Amino acid sequence: MSFNQAKFILSAPKLEFCPPPEYPEVCFAGRSNVGKSSLINALTNHKKLAKTSNVPGKTQEMNYYLIHDKWYLVDLPGYGFAKVSKKERNRWGKEIQRYLTSRSNLCLVALIIDLRHPPGNLDQEFMLWLAQNRIPFCVLASKEDKLSSNQRAKAVKTLKNVIKRLNMEVPILPYSAEKKEGLDSIKELLEEFLEHPPEPEKF
Repeated sequence: MSFNQAKFILSAPKLEFCPPPEYPEVCFAGRSNVGKSSLINALTNHKKLAKTSNVPGKTQEMNYYLIHDKWYLVDLPGYGFAKVSKKERNRWGKEIQRYLTSRSNLCLVALIIDLRHPPGNLDQEFMLWLAQNRIPFCVLASKEDKLSSNQRAKAVKTLKNVIKRLNMEVPILPYSAEKKEGLDSIKELLEEFLEHPPEPEKF
């Protein structure tokens, strides 16, 4: 499956504005400014397909990208320290929950976490919420190139231990969008879920 043929479709402020669920889709979630847009650009080999920013909260809607005219990649608004009003953050949260629990063609949530730091409370709460709602997800650990081999191994072990303490077992894939490391493994995982989405009751 090719990732290079990619195009922006639309930005949806609410579930009702999402395109018809005619294609399977994967969404990227994570803290504000964790690097979701950078990963989209790296996977699709497009430098400016998804707009990146150093300002948390740049993505304020669900951004849809059509990949190879076969599936959607969705960039969700980040959670955390976005410089917006509490009312607006709450609106995002409610819309994201509606999207995640109602979107019938959603195959996988890819939660992006900075490998340099252990998952924070918001990350852990989000993972618990996904598990409780039986929504399949994986963890993509970014910025592995910023760590030495020993640091990387320790960070991955810490990440696995945190997830184990939450009584979960999910795929964990370290990567670097900047160095384009680990992208093939991510593509293979996404393809697997897109072609063989798990049944909710078995997750």
